[in-house]
Amino acid sequence: MSGGEFDFIERFFRPLAGEGALGLRDDAALLDVPEGRQLILSTDTLVEAVHFLPDDPAETVSRKLLRVSLSDCAAMGAVPRAYLLNISRPSGFDDLWFASFSAGLAHDQALYDVRLLGGDTTGTRGPLVLSLTIIGEVARGRAVSRCGAKPGDRLWVTGTIGDGAMGLMARLGEVPDADGYLTGRYRLPQPRLGFPVQNFASAGMDVSDGLVQDAGHLAHESGVGIDIEAEAVPLSPQVRALGGAWLETCLTGGDDYELLFTAPEEASDAIRQASRQSGLEATPIGHVREGSGVRVLNGAGRDVNLTRKGWQHF
Repeated sequence: MSGGEFDFIERFFRPLAGEGALGLRDDAALLDVPEGRQLILSTDTLVEAVHFLPDDPAETVSRKLLRVSLSDCAAMGAVPRAYLLNISRPSGFDDLWFASFSAGLAHDQALYDVRLLGGDTTGTRGPLVLSLTIIGEVARGRAVSRCGAKPGDRLWVTGTIGDGAMGLMARLGEVPDADGYLTGRYRLPQPRLGFPVQNFASAGMDVSDGLVQDAGHLAHESGVGIDIEAEAVPLSPQVRALGGAWLETCLTGGDDYELLFTAPEEASDAIRQASRQSGLEATPIGHVREGSGVRVLNGAGRDVNLTRKGWQHF
C-alpha cells in the first residue's frame, strides 16, 4: 500500500466518477431529481470470507458488489443511476488487486449505465469490507414494495433458483461444476433490470437470502400466508443434474438475485408477455392465502419439512 488515501482514490476510483461526483474532490455529490420521479436508495455490504471467498478474483468481487445492489433496483421496478462506495482495506490487499477491482467496476458501469458519485475509504486490521449504496429512480408512486400481496394472488419467480447456493458448494468442492456455470452464477449475479415488474406486481423483492425465507418476508410485510409448490420451482439443468438431495439447499440457499413477486391472477397473461419480450422466464410457483407464514408443499399438497429457512445475517 502506498501513496495514502487520496492517491488511492486518484488512481483507482476517480476514473469511475460521473456527473455529479465533482471529481470525488468535495465532501458530497450532487444529483438532480427529475420531476415526477422518486429516488430509491439501498445499501449492501460484502465481507471477505462471508460473502465472497478470499481467492475470488477481484474483478468478480467488485462486479458482484455492484450487481447485488442493482438487483434491489430491479426488484422495485427502478432504473439505477449512480452509487456510493465505501472500502475498509486491510494491508494484505495490494494495488494490483484494486486495479482489477476497479476494472470490474468500470466494466459493469458501462454495461448497466451507472456511475460512481463518491464514498469513503479507511484502513482496517480485520477482513476486507465493501459497502455500496445504489441510487435509482422510479416514477412517483410506482415503486414495488413488499407489502401489497393479497389472498388469491399468484407467486412468481424469474430465472432459476438454487444456482447461487450450488455455485458456492461447487467453489467449496462439494459438488461438480464441469462447465463452470454454477460458479459463474455465484460470483456474478444477473440483476433482472428491464423486467417490468412494476407493471403488474402487487408486492415483490429479490431472492438474496433464500427463496423460502424471502417469501416469508413478503408474507410478513403483507399480512398474508404464502404456499410454495416445490415441484414448480424452476431449476437449471446443472442443478437438476446434481439430484434431489440438494433441493432443500436450493430452496433455502441465498445468492440467486432473481425477482420474487406476487400478482393478481388476471395479470398472468401480461407477465408471460413481458417474459417473452424480455427473454427472461417467469414461473408461477405458488399462491397467496389468508393466514401467515410460508408453507412448502410437495406434489401431493403435503408440507415439505425443511431444517432451515434461509441465510441468517447474525
